[in-house]
Amino acid sequence: MAEDRSDRRLGRGLAALIGEMDQPVQAAAAPVASDRSLPIEMIARNPNNPRRTFSNDELDDLARSMSDHGIIQPIVVRPVGGTGGASHEIIAGERRWRAAQRAGLTEVPVIVREVDDRSALELAIVENVQRSDLNPIEEALGYQQLMDEYNYGQADLGDVIGKSRSHVANTLRLLKLPDSVQAMVSAGDLSAGHARTLITAGDPAAIARKIVAEGLSVRQAETLAQEPAIGGKSAKNKPAKDSDLIALEKTLSDASGYRVDIKPKARGGEVRIAYQSLDQLDDLCRLLQRQ
Repeated sequence: MAEDRSDRRLGRGLAALIGEMDQPVQAAAAPVASDRSLPIEMIARNPNNPRRTFSNDELDDLARSMSDHGIIQPIVVRPVGGTGGASHEIIAGERRWRAAQRAGLTEVPVIVREVDDRSALELAIVENVQRSDLNPIEEALGYQQLMDEYNYGQADLGDVIGKSRSHVANTLRLLKLPDSVQAMVSAGDLSAGHARTLITAGDPAAIARKIVAEGLSVRQAETLAQEPAIGGKSAKNKPAKDSDLIALEKTLSDASGYRVDIKPKARGGEVRIAYQSLDQLDDLCRLLQRQ
């Protein structure tokens, strides 16, 4: 599986593009290293951009800076046709493009690159992840889109974006949460660490509200999620788990990237590992077979 996808990973050309996008911001007086400038109305946003949330205050601050100093770092685009009359689509730099419009600029400096849909999505995710511009839900949605549309497994996706497979798996698990809890994560009210403790809870929305209202720690959230009244739906049918067992479940889940459930019995017990697809099962088998 991994061999078939080897040509999909970021090669020298795409890696070079990432390097260009990640150059240190130049001094305001320095010339902008761009291919050329384009009228702002000839550039369209990428509908597949994983970043969906833009702070109005941050855009206003950036627009004021652009009014004084211009655009220091070019927007990376690719040629397209039929996008509402636009000739180019953004690969990286939508925030700069939005701010430029607020600043009243008519043209923006661009770097033009010929890439396909898959590569454009890869680059958008990598650029945003490197800059920590994505909230955890946006990051998870971007990963899921690459897996759904281009048949990536978690290990291969980790290679593409420069993250561990367990990071990819743990990020994707956030998409199992109810929309209301995902919204709290997107807004920054609930951390990804807190949110992961709620994935197997019976009423994650109620626990999430309690976490935010009382300012609970991740460890406190883990304990709360295990309580029968608020936690797992089948908690009343399960033997009680002590704090050490709960901590061990979390350690194994974080290390493997899969949901691990330890079920103690009168003698011994069971360790269950949940997977969502054949790709995940394939990755899990490879993980367990490592020496």
